[in-house]
Amino acid sequence: MAPPARPEIVIGLDVGKSAHWACVVAREGELLASGPIPNRENAIDGLYAQYPGALVVVDQVRNIGALALSRARAAGMPSAYLPGLAAHEAARLFGGDAKTDERDAEVIARTALGVPDSLSGVPGRGEALEAARALSSQRDHVVACATRDKNRLRAVLLESCPALEAAVDLSDRRWLELLAGFGGAWGIARSGAEGPQAEAAGEAAAASTAPPPALVEAENRQVRFLAARISEALDEAGALEAETAALLEGDETYACLLTVPGIGPRTAAQLAVSVDIGRFPDHDHLASYCGIAPRVRSSGTSVRSVRASRRGDARLKSLLIFSCNSLVRSSGRYGEYYRACRARGMGHGRALKAVARKRLRAIYAVMRDRVPYRK
Repeated sequence: MAPPARPEIVIGLDVGKSAHWACVVAREGELLASGPIPNRENAIDGLYAQYPGALVVVDQVRNIGALALSRARAAGMPSAYLPGLAAHEAARLFGGDAKTDERDAEVIARTALGVPDSLSGVPGRGEALEAARALSSQRDHVVACATRDKNRLRAVLLESCPALEAAVDLSDRRWLELLAGFGGAWGIARSGAEGPQAEAAGEAAAASTAPPPALVEAENRQVRFLAARISEALDEAGALEAETAALLEGDETYACLLTVPGIGPRTAAQLAVSVDIGRFPDHDHLASYCGIAPRVRSSGTSVRSVRASRRGDARLKSLLIFSCNSLVRSSGRYGEYYRACRARGMGHGRALKAVARKRLRAIYAVMRDRVPYRK
C-alpha cells in the first residue's frame, strides 16, 4: 500500500534479528510509545492492533524487515521504506551523536513525518514475481561465490605455476573438468590426459620447476575442490536463470522488455523483479534509481560540474550499461547515437553510459505502458 502524504500516526521500526525497536509518533510530533518488540508474529500483530491505520516504516525491506512488512500488509496498514543512507543522513539533523536502536527508530519515525519524500514505497507483488525475485537473488549469490572461487583458484595456480595460470580459461568447461579431475600442472602432467588443454598444462609443467611433493599434493587438492565448486556454481546459476525466466513467462512487463534493443532475458528479468515502475514519475527518476543519471553540482555561478553518479542499484547499472555493447555496431538509432558520442570525443565507457541513459527512456515507457518497443 502507498504511504499517505501526512499520516495520523507513524510506527518507525529499527528492525533487528531477534527484536525490533518501535517508535510511535503522532502527526503533531507527540511520542506515543517507544520500546523493543520481539520479531515474532504475535508481538508485531499486537503492536499494530494498538494503532490501526498507522504508517509502518522500516529501514530494511528484506531479511530481518520482511516479517514486519508482511504483518502490516496482512493488517491492511500502509508501509514504507526509509533507505539506510537517507536514515544515516537524517540522523545528523537530530540532537546527539549516540547510535542506539531507540534513537534510530525515532529518527525513522520523525523523518517519515517531516520528510515524506525520503520514503520509498513497498510494492505488493504477485507470487510469481516474488518467487522470481528470490531465485534471481540466489543466482546473484551463486555467481558471486563462483567469482570468489575463481579468484582463489587463480591465486593457487599463480603461486605454484604462473605459466599454467596464464593458459587456463576458467570460462571453458573443458579446463574446469581437467582441473577438477587431476589438480594443478603436475597432477595433469602425471595423469596422461589428452587434449589441447592437457597439452598446454604439460608444457607449463615442463617449463617450470616442480615444488616439493607435499606442496604438489596440497595444490592438487585445492585445485580439484575449487574447480569442482566453480562448475557446480555455474550449473546452478544456469538452472536458476532458466527457472526465473519460466516464472516470468506470463509477466507482461517481462515480455515487453524483451522487445527493447539489447535487452536479453537476464536484464529483462532483473528489471521486472527490481523495479516497481509506479514509484517513478518519469524516466529521470528511474535513471537516478539505476545509477545512470549524471550528478550535477553547482554553487552560484562559479562552481558547476556534471559527473557520473556513484549511487543507484549497482546490479541494474551494470546490466543496463554493458548490455549496450551489443548495440555498438548496430545500424539502429542506438548504434548511431553511440557513434555520434564517440565522434564528439567520448571514450567507449562514457559513450556506453550515454546510450544506456538514452535507451532507458524507451525502457521506462515500455514498463509504464506495458507495450512492446516500437522503433
